[in-house]
Amino acid sequence: MKKAGLFLLSAFLMLMSGSVMAQCSLCTKTAQQLGEGPAKGLNNGILMLALTPLAIIGFLAFRWWRSNSEA
Repeated sequence: MKKAGLFLLSAFLMLMSGSVMAQCSLCTKTAQQLGEGPAKGLNNGILMLALTPLAIIGFLAFRWWRSNSEA
């Protein structure tokens, strides 16, 4: 049951991640003034910068969960 729930949650997050816009209000205003092409590049850059800290947090959370589930 836990594996099915984890799979469904992962699938949902992957399907919804395409529409996520990772921009603060200042970045959104700047991107609107730049036009369509640079706005996509700015959004991709913000997502790439956010990837590393999120991956580290995810790895630490996984290790914490794994060590607690073994006990």
